[in-house]
Amino acid sequence: MKKILLVEDNPVNMRLIRLTLKTDGYEFTEATNGEEALTLAAEVVPDLIVLDIQIPKIDGYEVARRIKNDDKLKHIPIIALTAHAMKGDEEKIIDAGCDMYVSKPFDTQKFRSLVQSVIHK
Repeated sequence: MKKILLVEDNPVNMRLIRLTLKTDGYEFTEATNGEEALTLAAEVVPDLIVLDIQIPKIDGYEVARRIKNDDKLKHIPIIALTAHAMKGDEEKIIDAGCDMYVSKPFDTQKFRSLVQSVIHK
């Protein structure tokens, strides 16, 4: 069973992500801030991280940087989920270490297809 670490501080968005992906049989681990995300990533070593950028304690940019600088974790693909959809934001997100970026609100079917394509490479 493929493991996904969901990092999202908004309970409504967390629920939407789970509902979007639940029929695909993934195992979810959830974090609501950057500190939890880093701890759980090291403990679980998920197959994919879905990372909100605007999270408490340590923001998503720094979480992505730390994961990509950790030899044990750097292979894990990261999909950034963000309300930041301004010019230059995608480049900043990719530069931080995220592999892809999806702006909120997102199309659930496209998001589900993206997750499937990334996790089943």
